Formats: sequence, structure tokens, C-alpha cells
Amino acid sequence: MRKKLVAGNWKMHGSLRQNEALLQRLRAEAGALSCEVVVCPPFPYLAQAQALLEGSAVAWGAQSLSEFPQGAHTGEVSAGMLCDLGCRYVLVGHSERRSLYGESDSVVAGKFEAAVRAGLVPVLCVGETLSERESGVTGDVVRRQLDAVLDRVGVAGLASAVLAYEPVWAIGTGMTATPEQAQAVHALIRSHLAACGFEAASAIRILYGGSVKPQNAVELFGQPDVDGGLIGGAALVADDFLAICQAAN
Repeated sequence: MRKKLVAGNWKMHGSLRQNEALLQRLRAEAGALSCEVVVCPPFPYLAQAQALLEGSAVAWGAQSLSEFPQGAHTGEVSAGMLCDLGCRYVLVGHSERRSLYGESDSVVAGKFEAAVRAGLVPVLCVGETLSERESGVTGDVVRRQLDAVLDRVGVAGLASAVLAYEPVWAIGTGMTATPEQAQAVHALIRSHLAACGFEAASAIRILYGGSVKPQNAVELFGQPDVDGGLIGGAALVADDFLAICQAAN
């Protein structure tokens, strides 16, 4: 069985004081979990995460990165900088980056390649909007987003990656895909990768993201193709996040 991965995306939340309490709690309790645990705080707090989590069972990562290794890109953060801060993971193509900041499939593919080249584990996010789901084009959207990355790095580029299906209509809305809906898209992703020649399609980890809570985590994670979660708001509450991690056990 693939080992579950639970990643907490803090979005633009947190403070040094709040972070310390949360990270100390996670550090103390994550060692008893059989799943892998990752936190993805905002850029200014990555050094704090490194200082508090080094040597623990909790990994840390960033919420995005630049597609460029260096240069005149004011406000951007490179993969190399993330590595300097001990990051192991980085989110790529989160729906908010796509919708709010105009990151195209091509830009997302460039960021994915930059992460792979630096030795980071990219967590590639794919998913459809409510209108796309209602129009019956979920599969087309997800395959298009995957193909943009495959065209850039080939199937070999997925060897160290993690995928995350996040239906845009279920992020921060309180709406959640049913376990059956989540499973259907996760299975579609896996079968598409296999059809593209990715021999490890059965083993790649595919997370579900979209209003995961302690109350629904067990059923979601119990689906055969759901390998864990990409957690938003619940990752900011230690009790809730740890309960979700326990569900992944």
C-alpha cells in the first residue's frame, strides 16, 4: 500500500507566535503517525519552520516558486532559495495561483520543471471549476493540465512528484467532493498517466484537496486511489490537522 501523505497549506495565514505553537505541537506528535506530514507556510515563515522542525518527522515546503533559477525577477523566490531553507516539497499550480495570479498551464509546467531540477518534490495541483464540472468537462480539464507538464518534462519527470486533485469549487467553500467523485477523478488521473506511458502510475501518490475535515477524512482517504490530503484551513488548527493525519493512518 502506498504511504499516505498529508500536506498542510497555510495559504496567507499565520504569525511567528501562532506558528511556533502549531509547529511545536506537530513536532511532538507527528512521530507517532505512520503517514508522512508536510507543512507549507508562507515564504517569510520558512526559516522558522526549518528551525523548529529540523530533525523531526515533519517536513516543510513552499506554496509556490519561480520558474526561473535567478535574475531580475523582483518578488519571486527560486527553487535554490527554497533548498537553502531546507524545503523538500513545493506546491505547483495551486488553483489560487492559476485563477488569481494568471498562472497558465505553460507557466505551471515551467515551475514544475524548476522544482524537479532543484531536487524538490513538486506537488502538482490539478482540478476543475464548478462551471467546468457542470459542463461535464472535468476529465478534459484535468488531462489538459497534466499534459502541459508531461509535454515539458516527459513521464520521467514525474518520478519524484506528488499529484493533488483539488476541485476548485470545493476549496474554502465548505463543499466537498463526495468520496465517489474524488475516487473517480483520482482513478482518471492514474489511468491517464498509465496511458501516457508512465510505468509507475499505480504507485504515484495522488492527494485530495478541498474542504477536508476530521469528519470526512477517513471516508475520503479510504478510497483506493486517494493517497492522502492537501489540507487548507484545517491545517491551521493542531487538533484538526492531527486528526486528519490520524485518518491517513
